[in-house]
Amino acid sequence: MSKKVCIETEECIGCESCVELCPDVFGFDEEVEKAFVIQPEGGPEACIDEAIETCPVECIYKE
Repeated sequence: MSKKVCIETEECIGCESCVELCPDVFGFDEEVEKAFVIQPEGGPEACIDEAIETCPVECIYKE
């Protein structure tokens, strides 16, 4: 069973790197200027791992 993808939205700085890397998994809320998870239960593992590694504030994780 794969792990659920999460974002600590309080920590998100709105750089949108995760959205650019995995637009099917992450979205961006223009109103609050924060990323959010569209598909917490799935998506390309390599893409999600790259988004986790690329996040400058390390607010993306799997649980």
